[in-house]
Amino acid sequence: MKICVPTVLLALLAAAFTISCSDSGNGGAPETGTMETVVAEDVTAEQPHPGEAPYQANCAACHDQVMYKAPSRFFVSMMGAQNILKAMNGGLMSKQAANISAQDRRAIAEYIAGHSLDDVVEASQPPACDSEHGFDPSVTPVSSGWGVDAKNTRFQPQRSGGLSATDVPALEVKWAFAYPNAIKARSQPGFGGGAIYFGSQDGTVRALDAKTGCLRWAFKASAEVRTAIVISPWSADDLDADPTLYFGDLLARAYAISARTGELRWMKRVDDHRDATITGTPSLVEGRLYVPVSSLEVVAALDPGYSCCTFRGSLVALDAESGEQIWKSWTIDQEPSDAGKTSAGTTILAPSGAPIWNSPAVDLERGRLYAGTGENYSSPADGNSDAIIAFDMETGAKIWVSQQTKGDAWNTGCLIEFTTDDANCPVENGPDYDFASSPMLLTLADGRNVVIGGQKSGAVMAIDPESGENLWKTQVGRGGVQGGVHFGMAVEGSRIYVPINDMFYPEDLTRYKFKTPPKPGLYALDAQTGEVLWSSPAPDVCADLQDCDPGISHAITAIPGAVIAGHMDGWLRIYSGESGEVLWELNTLQDFDTVSGEQAHGGSFSGGGPSVANGMIYVNSGYGIYNHMPGNLLLAIGPKE
Repeated sequence: MKICVPTVLLALLAAAFTISCSDSGNGGAPETGTMETVVAEDVTAEQPHPGEAPYQANCAACHDQVMYKAPSRFFVSMMGAQNILKAMNGGLMSKQAANISAQDRRAIAEYIAGHSLDDVVEASQPPACDSEHGFDPSVTPVSSGWGVDAKNTRFQPQRSGGLSATDVPALEVKWAFAYPNAIKARSQPGFGGGAIYFGSQDGTVRALDAKTGCLRWAFKASAEVRTAIVISPWSADDLDADPTLYFGDLLARAYAISARTGELRWMKRVDDHRDATITGTPSLVEGRLYVPVSSLEVVAALDPGYSCCTFRGSLVALDAESGEQIWKSWTIDQEPSDAGKTSAGTTILAPSGAPIWNSPAVDLERGRLYAGTGENYSSPADGNSDAIIAFDMETGAKIWVSQQTKGDAWNTGCLIEFTTDDANCPVENGPDYDFASSPMLLTLADGRNVVIGGQKSGAVMAIDPESGENLWKTQVGRGGVQGGVHFGMAVEGSRIYVPINDMFYPEDLTRYKFKTPPKPGLYALDAQTGEVLWSSPAPDVCADLQDCDPGISHAITAIPGAVIAGHMDGWLRIYSGESGEVLWELNTLQDFDTVSGEQAHGGSFSGGGPSVANGMIYVNSGYGIYNHMPGNLLLAIGPKE
């Protein structure tokens, strides 16, 4: 899970959901119902939620069972009550809900989501843009999706980004945006046409004027959009240009919408598995959209009666114009089959897992894509988990698999602190060392190419793009459940910048038994040799602040001479690329006045990283899941006038 690390975060979320079954209202975890206490003859009885009976009568047969294409109830709960009700009222589930009364549909939505629709505050929107702040075709995109360029280097040159290290000391907040009804903000903004485009927890994708923050339009997807927004290219002299925005949502749907108006052009579900999802940003190149597919099936395995597991990761190529599938390539070649029984007598299905949590890097010279996989979900583990895989761009064929951690099978059944029966835990029991960070394709000083990977193990490696063999491998962080490299590294010239989280989690003591301390902070490696050039340990300013941690889970972004990094402690810091010295910092754990007239508050930084365009930095703050600090803030930062 990309969680901070992909699978782990999912696991913790599953734990929160399980606990809520007996303890409603625990610190923001999803509830299964509102419990009222009635005293009669000194006997306390719990009254059922009004949505429980209609849910059992109309929904449980599909969503509480393993049903083809039907998302699990846990998965649906993460959509939120508003989106669940919308799906029944004229949406994707309107046919199935046609004979359910309006009152029961509302009750079902609240029951699944664990919160009342009365608690959802009507969002205040930024002021609408006037005609002078509409789509500007002369301002073309400065990034290609997640990685700034198709190679995922996450380096924004000054000619396009408009910022370098010399501008950093004069930076200040220009304006801010408040995500309505949100505790996390993790969709990396895209820039083009004079606007920034970003998704949100409730599935809304917005276009805000990049200079003023006024609202151009808003589009509502079916579920949370956590990917970056990818923008199709156009020519600055094309006054009629109407480019397309691409992104994915929690329910494994890929979307194409108009950048001018937000109008839907097509939508495509890229995998029929009930727990499939899109967490990695699609890569757009030469008329094709390459979509990585991951899943939340590891959560279902918490139930010892669940036959784990049937999902296997994939990369899907879509026609960018129509959304039609061109090819689909599985990370695991064979379908899962009977691999024995658990101690509870449940059938084990394997091999499974190896999801792709990250955005593929594009190698146009060789006609290849590079993507990293997560762990296997069931035992026995195979050779495709915790690996960088090279795919042929034309056909999807796997060219090579470079596995970096062997024998890694894990699911939430291994979380013994949250279950009384760990029957579904694979015998390998982890270590759950996913590749959550997207691979990068670099060109060295001698002209050779290398593929760079960063793993939750804390290791960074350079791989030969021709053979898949390691050229070097450096242990940078300690690693762990929420350790190592999470969402994204960056590069400038011959320097690779490596953010390390290494958050302490109690499971570290029981599973890993580390003998070395965590190493949160920012590091620079020599791309040629893997040698550590400098290290900048993260300052620990957390004190007694709840859910605070000094590490860097956020994807980082480099500009000439500097690196922008959001920390789990709520501070945004900009480091010198030469030395690792902190050049500028901002504490986002405060209230900010926003363009909608409301106040927003920052939290932990994680997920999609800073975007740099036309002399500005656009960055989210808030990650209120998996023991991290909540927030609902987007900041626009630029030099003082």
